[in-house]
Amino acid sequence: MIHTQENYDPRRIGGKAEALARLARITEDIPAWFVLDHEGASADETAQALAAFSAGTLFAVRSSAADEDGDRHSFAGQFATYLNVPRGEVRARVEDVRASARTERAEIYRREHGLPPQAQMAVLVQRMVQADCAGVAFGANPVTGDAGECVVSAVAGLGDALVDGSSDADTYHVRASEVIGEGGVLTQAQCLEVASLCRRAGRFFGRAQDIEWAYEEGRLFLLQSRPITSLRLYTGREGIVNIWDNSNIAESYNGVTTPLTFSFIRMAYEHVYREMCRVLGVSERVIAAGDFIFSHMLGLHDGQVYYNLLSWYKLVAILPGYKTNAAFMEQMMGVKENLPPRVRALLPQPSNASIWSAARKLFRHYRRLDASTADFLRLLTATVRRDDLSLLSTAALAAYYRDLESRLLKNWTAPVVNDFFAMIFYGLLKNTLTAFCGAEGDSLANALLRHSGDIISAEPARRVREMARLACRDDALVDLLLTGGVVRIGRELPEDLRGLFASYLDTFGDRCINELKLESATLSDDPLTLYRAVGNFARKLQAGQTAAAETVDEAAILRRAGWKRPLLVWLLRNARRTVRNRENLRFERTRVFGAVRSVFREIGARLASFGALDQRDDVFYLEYGEVLAYIEGTATTRDLRGLAALRRQEYAAYDGGAPDRFETYDCAALSARHPPETAGGDSAVPEDDGLLRGLGCCPGIVRGRARVVTDPAHAVIQPGEILVAQRTDPGWIMLFPIAAGVLVEYGSLLSHAAIVLREMGIPAVVSVPRLLARVPDGALVELDGEKGLVTLLEE
Repeated sequence: MIHTQENYDPRRIGGKAEALARLARITEDIPAWFVLDHEGASADETAQALAAFSAGTLFAVRSSAADEDGDRHSFAGQFATYLNVPRGEVRARVEDVRASARTERAEIYRREHGLPPQAQMAVLVQRMVQADCAGVAFGANPVTGDAGECVVSAVAGLGDALVDGSSDADTYHVRASEVIGEGGVLTQAQCLEVASLCRRAGRFFGRAQDIEWAYEEGRLFLLQSRPITSLRLYTGREGIVNIWDNSNIAESYNGVTTPLTFSFIRMAYEHVYREMCRVLGVSERVIAAGDFIFSHMLGLHDGQVYYNLLSWYKLVAILPGYKTNAAFMEQMMGVKENLPPRVRALLPQPSNASIWSAARKLFRHYRRLDASTADFLRLLTATVRRDDLSLLSTAALAAYYRDLESRLLKNWTAPVVNDFFAMIFYGLLKNTLTAFCGAEGDSLANALLRHSGDIISAEPARRVREMARLACRDDALVDLLLTGGVVRIGRELPEDLRGLFASYLDTFGDRCINELKLESATLSDDPLTLYRAVGNFARKLQAGQTAAAETVDEAAILRRAGWKRPLLVWLLRNARRTVRNRENLRFERTRVFGAVRSVFREIGARLASFGALDQRDDVFYLEYGEVLAYIEGTATTRDLRGLAALRRQEYAAYDGGAPDRFETYDCAALSARHPPETAGGDSAVPEDDGLLRGLGCCPGIVRGRARVVTDPAHAVIQPGEILVAQRTDPGWIMLFPIAAGVLVEYGSLLSHAAIVLREMGIPAVVSVPRLLARVPDGALVELDGEKGLVTLLEE
């Protein structure tokens, strides 16, 4: 059947011809054409169509397969094209084009792209443009992905020499009215005309186009238009820049994190840091102007959570006193890297507010530190429910979550204030000890902080020890804890131990590996990790391989301060108090996250019961706002089941292997991931001399085999081994008492692991660069928890 530009069926003329037919709405500069669809046409029908063209006209005979020039597959160069075809040879060339759909080359293309073996082939017959010059144009740069740049390639004569690579082309880059590139084929005005036509086609189709064009006697013709199918990533370094880093936040959100957790913590970070700015005296006008900063503290890439470092720098810049204390304040906020000048130029104007205005407000907070912490704990206890959530209606569950958010997450002042003072007093203590005692200052500060007392995070380890001491008297019981299943252990536990385990789970049941991820199974869900930890520690006690923690002569250190001893005592008392409160308030944060987890798991169960989700845990693949909107009647989709299934499939492909730090430009999701640009250039990787350096966080020298642990839930550590990990979180605490020492690649002296290990007296070093790359499992190592040294020993 013959189709013409005036009378055609879009379902039968193929992709290339359909594009030309539609483009007739915006331009008349398309050579006349007709199409023979896949059913073909008789000789008379073909002759009648050719008769519409003047005598002597030559033709271009081209493929127009059903799936050619589509959104995802162009089939560029896969099918035959014939140019300058005389009228009498058109039918023969039509058959040749159809035959090209069955070539081995075309079949391989289909297989590699997962397409069906053969599609219907229509054939486009078009008046041959006798081109003075011709070429192609891309509505976006196909190499860099820059949507603001049109790339035009041109050759003299027909464009087939450009397409088949037999002739070098002049290439022009067109941005707005600017043309970059030299050559004698096109004038600047012609470059702009071609680029304009390409962009018009892109606006018409709603996506950037790859067009073929030709000039004939000064008139520009559009020969073909199809989507650019090769655009994948924007590789330029132009436009809005974001710097992503997960080296610190991965302690809490390691590996892939689900949409429910990310959407929740993104909201929480926004509220917490708004509150921090208020505490530090930032005006409401400045806070409102920085709305974008607070809502973009975090990012998610391949399912992994990152800090948006540029937002952190912008946040620090609006704090009072930044203008005169920039370096100190950036260090205090954990912002370590020097920004390159071009990125630092993107920061807002520094705050003119004096640091003394913030100091006066902070002093008032300092005086009420203990009282405000107690008030917060009372509020938390009154807000977090202990009753059975399954008795609440679905709407009541949503209302309970709203209550948690408004009463706690938006009133996080006490933890924010205490965290701030913990950083201040720890820094002042360390600097003061360094002034009095020289290079020993860091290690002495860590040693003195070991006796902060009443740290709730050390309580799990103490209870594990207590249960292990009871269990170690019975070899059969230890074997049961190390090898039995949950049901069997629960059934055969002695009464005294059963009560201790129940008490532990009642208090710490929300603590688990990755406890701040809402999707994580808790100890209450599966206490096997707890049973194994007690069994392993009991075996260690049986082997007599526990060691007394090293002690520090606090009085001797204080005497070295001389007449400044009262200052040092005051700093030490406040550092201990705020570090202790910091860790205890983090435990309360775990309770809040546990309550939120319980709410959404119960909502997930309701939605699964009604068929709105396939299973309860699919709720973790929805954003928290989507779940609440579904309940409250403001949802923009009712197909939560399909949405969750789509995201589950996407997240299943993530392997947690995204880089620790990178930069993106323009559209973050479409940008290539560039290595970070720093002010000081790339630092050289130190030679592997067998000595590694990190931050010593608990004194003591131990020697043993390295046990590299990547999955703490199933880790087995033998007595005398040194635990080696990339990152840790509070859920790892049950492994610490078993280990002779601990090495961690990431972390800081105020990280959870460092605080708990100090309190437990276990020699440890954190923040050891390339630790896992340099220390293999089973290697013999020695760690010095005071000097922060790790030595690889010869066998």
